[in-house]
Amino acid sequence: MSEATITDTDITDTDITDTDITDTDTPENHASDHEVPSPIKLSNLYPPKFSSVNRERIDRKNRLTATFRLFGKFGFDEGVAGHVTVRDPEFSDHFWVNPFGVSFKQMKVSDLILVNHDGDIVEGKHSLLNQAAFAIHSRIHMNLPHVTAAAHTHSVYGKAWSSLGRLLDPITQDSCAFYDDHVLFDDFSGVVLDVSEGDRISKALDKNKAAILQNHGLLTVGNTVDEAAWWYITMERSCQAQLLAEAAGKPKMIRPEIATLTNKQVGSPLAGWFSFKPLFEVISEEQPTLFN
Repeated sequence: MSEATITDTDITDTDITDTDITDTDTPENHASDHEVPSPIKLSNLYPPKFSSVNRERIDRKNRLTATFRLFGKFGFDEGVAGHVTVRDPEFSDHFWVNPFGVSFKQMKVSDLILVNHDGDIVEGKHSLLNQAAFAIHSRIHMNLPHVTAAAHTHSVYGKAWSSLGRLLDPITQDSCAFYDDHVLFDDFSGVVLDVSEGDRISKALDKNKAAILQNHGLLTVGNTVDEAAWWYITMERSCQAQLLAEAAGKPKMIRPEIATLTNKQVGSPLAGWFSFKPLFEVISEEQPTLFN
């Protein structure tokens, strides 16, 4: 097995059975007043477990690279803008990130660079680091130890929505993943090159899964690369859906109590992690060169 390849056998307890998927509409699966019914129950799979730190590192790098390929496929790339990072599982003050000037569509595991919180490239064949990536992500990883991965690009609908200076409304089931779980950062001051702005962004983000950077775009975070990537994908589409809905008329809001319930069902770390699974499998089969 090459260093950049990982299979299901590298992750313990990964077999999914029918009992792992719960149909919440059946009476026997209705939860008590203190429980929230969930469409998926994968406690034996999440969080994923690894036999060594190195295997976990390989898996994180594979999934990070797959994220770039997916973002490129979905049109989230624009020139040299955009960056996704994941904390190294061994060295918590280091993170893996895309090198400056390499297309999302052509990213390979071997292209990734390892950067410390001082901005030094300590591993990787590339010597260019996006300074905006460092200014934002180094402070997120430094100030928010619960965050493992973070994603930000200049996707079209995210940019368009960010110009309105508003949070997303709970108008669809999918947008409820962000209900009371995202913030507006309205302090745009140009291209982010100063770590002090990264500090302000991380402070505003706090325990939320996403931020709308006004006049800039979207930023999502997660306990895994999978989560951060999925939250970004579905947030971008939620921005698109609300823009379309408002262009056609006045959307009807989901009631706050139902939006809160739905957030717990579709907005959990487990839901984010599992939602990324089919996308990872498809891109891995379609573009196996990403693992080189």
